[in-house]
Amino acid sequence: MPAQETIAVAMSGGVDSSAVAALLRSQGYTLVGLTLQLWNQRRLAGHEGMPEAVRGRCCSIDDVYDARHVAEQLGIPYYLINQQDRFEADVVKPFVAEYLAGRTPIPCTLCNNHLKFDQLLITARQIGADRIATGHYARNRFDEARGRWILSRPADYTKDQTYFLFGLTQEQLSRTLFPLGEMKKPAVREMASDAGLDVAAKPDSQEICFIPGGDYNAFLRAYLDEQGEDLPDSSGELVSSSGEVIGHHEGIQSFTVGQRKGLGLTSPDPLYVLAIHPDSHQVTVGSNDQLMSRELRANRLNWISIPGLTEDIRVTIKVRHRHMPAPATLSPAPDNTVTAVFDDPQRAITPGQAAVFYQEDEVVGGGWIY
Repeated sequence: MPAQETIAVAMSGGVDSSAVAALLRSQGYTLVGLTLQLWNQRRLAGHEGMPEAVRGRCCSIDDVYDARHVAEQLGIPYYLINQQDRFEADVVKPFVAEYLAGRTPIPCTLCNNHLKFDQLLITARQIGADRIATGHYARNRFDEARGRWILSRPADYTKDQTYFLFGLTQEQLSRTLFPLGEMKKPAVREMASDAGLDVAAKPDSQEICFIPGGDYNAFLRAYLDEQGEDLPDSSGELVSSSGEVIGHHEGIQSFTVGQRKGLGLTSPDPLYVLAIHPDSHQVTVGSNDQLMSRELRANRLNWISIPGLTEDIRVTIKVRHRHMPAPATLSPAPDNTVTAVFDDPQRAITPGQAAVFYQEDEVVGGGWIY
């Protein structure tokens, strides 16, 4: 009977996780609500370029209030878990280091891989919960023939979050429920509304929780200033693809591959960032056609549907969250890395981003582009 099993619901304060709690409660499960407090939104407020106050964003105080209120509406116990120190160590500091090194990190994936699921499962065990449930749009199941847990894309491709979940382990997948995997977003909102939840019409958050407005440069300056550090001088040359110096820039942290705006250049044709060279501080720019590439390399791999890669396989690959999975041949390479050759050139393959490998809807695994 469901009532004999206790499930810890990861409650973010948004409509998705709230709907999960309402759904599981209606199915008779014993529930406990958990929220991870990850970042103090008042921190850095007032620093140059940073807002005085931050409201209504992912993981904000408003979200904690909403999660607690939903738990009260549903009549389930609720706990707030302070993980700010670990979040800073595992997510914020690596994010800063990656940007300063000229790469473009994905903090949400780092958070899922190294903090959220790990800490939620630890806390769930401590309170006697067998499994956790989240509001992610994904599906998982155990495949008897392969003896492995499989992660798959959801029914609603427009909300697919498997790109951010590629680092989950077999143990984590075995103890996680994704109740929204078979649902479309409008149906989720309707379910939340039918349950009488006040967050049913709450907009989705699109921002990174610790970077209001998406201004990475302002955050980097404010964070380093708080740490008593200066922004490293990585100013240098803007060069064409042929090596000609055509301008200067104030720091490589201001750029990402594929960027067009903010280059400080005038040109009859649009120019884009093609590559960032942290050693020389040069930033190479060129045409949109020059952004196209057929190859990538990835390391720090995690395998899901297979135990590892020993021979070439055919896959589709996402190189960013909104990227349409593109057909490629994936090959093992030395030092636990892989190379991929796409059938057709892909735009702006960016060091620091994740590459996630699929076979049909299944996540084969993933790694980090370098």
